[in-house]
Amino acid sequence: MNKQLVPDKTFALKDDIPLSVQPCVQNRDYPHAWWLDRHQTKQEEKQNRSESIQLVFIGDSITQAWEDKGKEVWHEQYEPLGPLNLGFNGDCTEHVIWRIENGALDDLAPKVIVLMIGTNNAGHRKESPQHTFLGIQSIIELIRRKCPSANILLLAIFPRGKAVNDPLRQLTEETNQHIEQLADNDKVHWLNLNHLFLTSAGKLTPEVAADYLHINEKQYAVWAEAMAPTINRLMKSHR
Repeated sequence: MNKQLVPDKTFALKDDIPLSVQPCVQNRDYPHAWWLDRHQTKQEEKQNRSESIQLVFIGDSITQAWEDKGKEVWHEQYEPLGPLNLGFNGDCTEHVIWRIENGALDDLAPKVIVLMIGTNNAGHRKESPQHTFLGIQSIIELIRRKCPSANILLLAIFPRGKAVNDPLRQLTEETNQHIEQLADNDKVHWLNLNHLFLTSAGKLTPEVAADYLHINEKQYAVWAEAMAPTINRLMKSHR
């Protein structure tokens, strides 16, 4: 393993700074080997075909699952665009920040970067919308620095919890209201697809997400179809 990926054992939390913006590996004291290995694998994948990568997805397990539940749709919809999947199971905003600061987007010039992150900030530690906002804001700033010509498609955090009054649903919805403000309709574009996964009463059913969080295979086709016009538009408007 590349030595630069070994976390700093002297890392200390800064009490006056939200966790959401403090870059770190997952499980900072005893890093998950799979997580560091995946980062290294993605580095190698990127280096092997950096010039062909036009589309990048950044996120957590919902994004990583394009490689599993969504693989057929991924192949049909995105392979012609030279896609790169940078979704990592369990990631919060600070983990994405660490990955970008440690080379995830280096030497890339994608036309579009799709970003959805934040559900684990809510689910793992019930982080305030304001702090999650700061984490996502930091990610966008890093993306703009690393890939200045890319159009960023910022997705609303997908719905979680069975009903509209579920505490984590309410928390993520409030977070969405905050992060929508990050869109400038120039380089950062907002897209909320959450209604596609809910009933008219706002319920998330097992037929869509068995655990009331992770959408199933069928929903990846729904997601891709709904997102296609926006991705196509942003691809064409890349400058």
